[in-house]
Order: sequence, then C-alpha cells, then structure tokens
Amino acid sequence: MGLTAQSTGPQVLKELFNIEAEPYEFIVALVGNPNTGKSTVFNSLTGLKQHTGNWPGKTVSNAQGRFQHKNMDFVLVDLPGTYSLMANSVEEEIARDFICFGKPDVTVVVTDATCLERNLNLVIQILEITEKVIVCVNLLDEAKRKKINVEIKELSRILGVPVVGTNARDGEGLQELKDAILNMISGKTKSNPIKIDYDDDIKEAVKIFEPVLNKIIGNKLNNRWTALRLIDGDETIKESINNYLGLNLSDDIELISLYDRLEEYLAEKNIEDEEIRDRIVSQIVCFAENVVKEVVSFENKEYYEVDRKIDSVLTSKTLGIPIMLVLLGIVFWITIQGANYPSELLAAGLFWIEERISELFFNIGVPDWFHGITVLGIYRTLAWVVSVMLPPMAIFFPLFTLLEDLGYLPRVAFNLDSFFKKAGAHGKQALTMCMGFGCNAAGVIACRIIDSPRERLIAIITNNFVPCNGRFPILIALATIFIGGNLGVFRSAFAALSVLASVIFGVLMTLAVSWILSKTILKGLPSTFTLELPPYRKPQIGKVIIRSIFDRTLFVLARAVTVAAPAGLIIWLMANMTVGNISLLDYCAGFLDPLGFLIGLDGYILMAFILGFPANEIVIPIIIMSYMSAGSMLELDSISAMRELLAANGWTWLTAVCTMLFSLNHFPCGTTLLTIYKETQSKKWTLVSFIVPTLVGFMVCFVVAQTARLLGLV
Repeated sequence: MGLTAQSTGPQVLKELFNIEAEPYEFIVALVGNPNTGKSTVFNSLTGLKQHTGNWPGKTVSNAQGRFQHKNMDFVLVDLPGTYSLMANSVEEEIARDFICFGKPDVTVVVTDATCLERNLNLVIQILEITEKVIVCVNLLDEAKRKKINVEIKELSRILGVPVVGTNARDGEGLQELKDAILNMISGKTKSNPIKIDYDDDIKEAVKIFEPVLNKIIGNKLNNRWTALRLIDGDETIKESINNYLGLNLSDDIELISLYDRLEEYLAEKNIEDEEIRDRIVSQIVCFAENVVKEVVSFENKEYYEVDRKIDSVLTSKTLGIPIMLVLLGIVFWITIQGANYPSELLAAGLFWIEERISELFFNIGVPDWFHGITVLGIYRTLAWVVSVMLPPMAIFFPLFTLLEDLGYLPRVAFNLDSFFKKAGAHGKQALTMCMGFGCNAAGVIACRIIDSPRERLIAIITNNFVPCNGRFPILIALATIFIGGNLGVFRSAFAALSVLASVIFGVLMTLAVSWILSKTILKGLPSTFTLELPPYRKPQIGKVIIRSIFDRTLFVLARAVTVAAPAGLIIWLMANMTVGNISLLDYCAGFLDPLGFLIGLDGYILMAFILGFPANEIVIPIIIMSYMSAGSMLELDSISAMRELLAANGWTWLTAVCTMLFSLNHFPCGTTLLTIYKETQSKKWTLVSFIVPTLVGFMVCFVVAQTARLLGLV
C-alpha cells in the first residue's frame, strides 16, 4: 500500500507525550465526551494489550493499547474524556495538544447516539484542526431501546468524514471501525471536513491573524483554527506552540502588533473581548443543532422521561442522601458478609502452604532464626494481608464498578456537590472519596479527575478519613464485640449500624478538614464544573468483574504486598529480640503507654498501629500477638476468644470506641503514602498527608477519652 507510519516520529512521541510506539506502527487517537463508551471501544479494540502511565508533567493518566488489522499494527491512544478543546481543563488541553502536535495518523471521535447534539460540539472542533477524522456513533443499542434513529450515511455526507455506527459493549461495528481506520490511512477514503461558516465579524478577526500565522507556523498547524484560539483569548495555545514547535508567539513583534489591530476592530464593531468566545461557541452549538435535525429522528420524544423520574427521587434534596446511605450500607453489608467465607478459605489455604514450607525447612535443617524471619515473619504477614484484603476488594470493587456502569456514581457527586463546595473543595471529591472506601490508594489515584491542583491536593490529603477495606476488619470486629456483643439476634444489625456511623463520621471529618485546609494552607475558592448525569444503562456483569479485578483489585493488592513484606520481618524481629528479658515490642509498648492512656488506648495498641503502617490489616493480629506474648503474628479462632483476651488486658467500651476512632483518623498506610508521593511528586504534601489525619486522630480520641472519664462513664 506504500504506507508510512507516524508523521510524528517514535522518539518525539515518547519524549513529548510518553507514547510508546515502533516506527512501523500507526498512531490512532481516541477522543470523546465522558460517558460515550469511549473506554469500552478502547478495551474492545485492544483487549489486554494495554499500558497506562501519566502524561508528562500531568497527573492525568493515559492509556495506550495495541491492535492488529489485516497485518497492520496500530497503537491506540485513549485521550482524556472531554467536552471541548478550548482548554478549560487539563483534560481538554491534553486532548487538544495531542491532536495538534502528536500528529496521530487518525483521530477517532466517539459519540453517544442518544445525545448526539452535545457530542457534535467536540467533533466540529476536531474537524477544524485535522482532516484525518473518523466519527464513531456508539451506543446504538441504547438509541434503539429509546427509539432514536441516527442516519449514519447522511451524517457522514454532511460532516465530510467517515462515520461508523457501533455497539461496542457487544462488539458490533468494531470491524467496520477498523476498516475505516485502515482505509483512511491507506488513502482509500478521502475526507473533506465541513467547516463552520462563522459570522462576518469573526471571519474578519481571523483574517487579521491568519496571514502572519501562515508565515510563522506554516503547515505545522491549522492556521485558521489557531487564529480562532488567539482571538478568543486562549493563552494556553501559545504555551503549547512554544513547547511542541519551539515557536515563541508571545515575543513575536509582528504578531503582537496584530492584537492592537484586533482591539481597534472590536471597538469599531462594538464587540467586547469576552463576547468573541461566546459567539464562536454559540455558532458551533447552532451548527450541531442543525445537523442533528437532519440526521436524528425520535419515535418517542419522551424517551428521557423514565430517567428523569428516577433522578427526581435519587437526586432529590429529601431522599437523595438517605437513599445513598442505604445503598452504601447494602454495599458494605454484602462486602462484609460475602468476604467472611472466602477469607477463611484463603487463610486456610495459605496457612496450609505455610505448614508445608515449615515441614520442608525442618526436614532440610534450616536454622530456626531463618525459618522465623522468612515464614513466621514475612510469609505470615503476607498471608494475613492477602487473605484479609483480597476478598473484600474482590467484592467491593465490582459492586462499586457496577454502580459506576449503571450510571449512579455521578448522582452521588450531584448529591454531595453542595456539601463539598461549602467546604471549599471540588464536587468531584465525592467520587474520589467513594473510591477510598475500597482502598485509599485507589482513592488518591482517582483524584486525577479533579482539574484544580489546589482542590486535588485537598482531596488527596483528606481521602484517608474514610475507612478502606483494610480498616473495616478492625471496625467490624470491635463493633461486634463491644457494641453488639450482648444484643443477641440484633448483634449483627447494631454492629452494622455502628460501622455505618463510623463511615458517616469519616465523611463529616473529610468535609471539616477540607474546609480547614481551604481556609489555611490551601486557600482558594471552589471551582465549578459541569456534571453530566448520564443515562442509566444496563451494566455488563462480566466486563464489570474483569475490569474491577484487573484494573483495581490486583493493582492495589500488588502495592500492598510490596509494602507489607518488610513489615513481617520487623514485627518478628521486635517480638523475638530482647533487652533484659523484655522483648523490644514490650519495651516500646511500655514507652508509649502514657501517651496511649491519654487518648483512651494503651501502648500495645499504639505500637500495633505503628507496626501496621505497611498495611492496616495486620493491626489486630499484632495486638493479639502482643497480648499473648507470642513470637509471631496470630489471630484467634473465634470472636468470643478474642473478647476474653481483650477484656483480660483491660479493654472497655471506651478502649474499643477510641480504637475505632483512631483507626478512622490516623496516618495513611504505606501503600497510600507511596501513592500520594507518586501522584504529587512532593515530599512536602506527602508529609502533610501523614501529619493532618494523625493530629486529628489524637485530638478526637483525647476529647472522647477525657470526656468519658470526667463524666464517670468508665
């Protein structure tokens, strides 16, 4: 075919955009509005041949995947979901810059067949930059269900580029999409994109800049589009042109003089500076409306009525929050109940393996100290982390992803948006907070969706205030023993309510600390954002499970195991090394005991939290090991045995409550802190993320403990 891959070379792609590509591979950019099924298209085309990373200098992730079609190799780059390319956010700037300067061989724009009018705004903006565009009209199954008809061929004729209809969730139309990509690259398909005929005022303003831009930039960028960005006041395009093309437009004398001509022209026409962008956007919107009138027809014009009726309940001021709490409680109950049996099986299997390893070591004469370090220390720690952590995550993340796939999570953000704004934070923090319930490290990664660096930091620092699955075992065990212990058949119900109360307390602390941060070290006004409530969709259970297991559960577990392994070694050494017949563990606990008493705990509990820094799952086993004076981590075989042990060591309801509160409010685990450092690239903010929840924990527990003692409640 005489094809030549990549107008932008592999080394340039790597240096500028962190895109891995071989010289013979063609680059395909995938772009679209959020909730159009873009990720489904990406996953369906690439399968598991994917790689994720960060855009250089940004905390927004990129996903790259590979696919083959008719003996040709393609690299598919999944650009951040965005509503436009006018650089109102980091995502918009990244998508714009890659299309402009990454020079993809083809740009595929994924749209939603059920709301094509809104999606066409982005399509039109991309057509102004490049001719190598294919429009993918996705979710045709949803459109069919809602009796919406889209004339694909007519849309292609009007836009002047290939248009392919797909139902990516079921794999329909994807072969045709691959064919369209190959045909455009090979030159079989010629595109002639339609251009918006802006009003005379805008066209005259463009003519002021276009000739000079053509002389400075040449054919490296669409000069008409660049002129539009300059007259609407987009300063970021100048920075990008400087970064990627090495052309400093800000210092070009001839170009600077044109701004005076522009000001004179606008004054002559009595046009305000801010009006230019509004007029450009409104004309794009009007054009999209006219296109939709020609290509979309509705058999049932009230197709959206069912979604609106559901939203009137789920997002109402009266019922929205209570329903959210009920659903959250159900998810927790399923996670807690469902994780018990597989956790026991997994623990039994892992400790059966431990017995076999121990037998092998004894048979070959391995020294006791080596067996202690490797098996009783490192392996046993990892066994507890995996057996306690994996089952809840394997249940929680699919349930969370199910709500996400169904379209409910944006409703959660909608319900909590006003609370976070009052706290000086971003509305999207509601979503990142919810991810923290599964794992705080995953919640920190999710903060990438927040555009404002200030508000992203607030979300990162406060994410630890909601309990992750590593802290749920502590909350559940203590709630069952000391709160629901004497309530018979109602024991589990009251224990569940107390755990839910702990969660609500964590949310309130998140809001309170966010407010304090926004008024002190992270001052600023909360930014606004457009929150789209996507249509409710039937989730695909199989894909939900696979995505949540591979993308979330195993990813987080791998980090936890990496951090927890060294902890096993330290715990074993401290329990087995003595100073004057006193183990280091007992010695350190005695040193911490006065501080522990002030906040309603004891030295062993504080020591357990310190040693549990790598993973919260090992806090309870360390407490038990300390009280039993054992040389390795243990866990009792029943709740009643654990109750007797704790009571014998001076535990009361106050000890349990303060331990639960400190579990909610203390330093993040090692995995989360490592993630915070990687996301912020700052030792300062990592340290702040450590100090803030720890100080809050000490203050809350001190107040509760001293108040209870003052009132004679213990």
